[in-house]
Amino acid sequence: MMINCISNIIEKIIFIIVILFSITCNTSTSSQLINNSTFIYILGVAQDGGYPQAGCLKQCCVRAINKPYLQRMVTSIAIVDNIKNQCWIFDATPDFPQQLHLINEITDSSNPVKIAGVFLTHAHIGHYTGLIHLGHEVMGAKNIPVYTMPRMTNFINNNGPWNQLITKNNIQIDTITDESVINISDQISIIPFSVPHRDEFSETVGYQIKGPNNSILFIPDIDKWNLWDKNIITEVNSNDYLLLDGTFYNGNELPERDMSEIPHPFVVESMELFKQIPKVEKNKIHFIHFNHTNPLNNPKSNELNLLINKGFNVANQGQIFKL
Repeated sequence: MMINCISNIIEKIIFIIVILFSITCNTSTSSQLINNSTFIYILGVAQDGGYPQAGCLKQCCVRAINKPYLQRMVTSIAIVDNIKNQCWIFDATPDFPQQLHLINEITDSSNPVKIAGVFLTHAHIGHYTGLIHLGHEVMGAKNIPVYTMPRMTNFINNNGPWNQLITKNNIQIDTITDESVINISDQISIIPFSVPHRDEFSETVGYQIKGPNNSILFIPDIDKWNLWDKNIITEVNSNDYLLLDGTFYNGNELPERDMSEIPHPFVVESMELFKQIPKVEKNKIHFIHFNHTNPLNNPKSNELNLLINKGFNVANQGQIFKL
């Protein structure tokens, strides 16, 4: 029992060190950014089911069940304007209530933060189902702009309970198009771009967020880099930070599944693709959207240690990026 206690303490210390290393190497300090500024805030880093995942009693999940510091919310990020006490959220996840609380905790205001808009990437369950909290049974929101691609617009318009959010004026759908520019302020613009993914119900997009100081690329889901009509290495060179699909570390995590049915660029594939770029460019890359089986969830894993030693990063819940 004493050995287990010591092991848990060591694990927690390692986890804190990893987070601090990532934050100090790749972002400005929180105090510098939060006060009177606008910044990107990481609200979650897990795949659609969160971590640990429902019904999972494998060692990968058991490790985190009673350890809150290891648990992860579903992938989402926000632009937080601390001056005007407002935010724009990217993907409305099943963890939407807790993630909104995170934003409120980091702002200076004693009033609830205003949701100035929600940008959706696609119609998989971890990316839009949190919209329901804007409805009359919960927040009773009024005409919050929700930015969606055309097929995603049709999906929400034609399927309950989501269309009820429109008829009750909880949200208003603003349809966007590939490579359009949405200016949310005189200094910040958002550009959606199509990526190949399992588009059963909608298109899938990533977003480029351009601020006065930095440009950030957010691609939580994509099938494979070589199927995209853009060159990801070019995108690495032309952006300051990249939050990239790291769903699976390799193809061995789900032996009972046909991985071709759930394609993602394995982290090992991405590291191989990026191996020739300078370390300063690798350091821009933060993998995100981790499946519950991904060893990068484990702060003591050899895989995480290898990734960091190669110059890459993992995104961490609570991390801040200067815009």
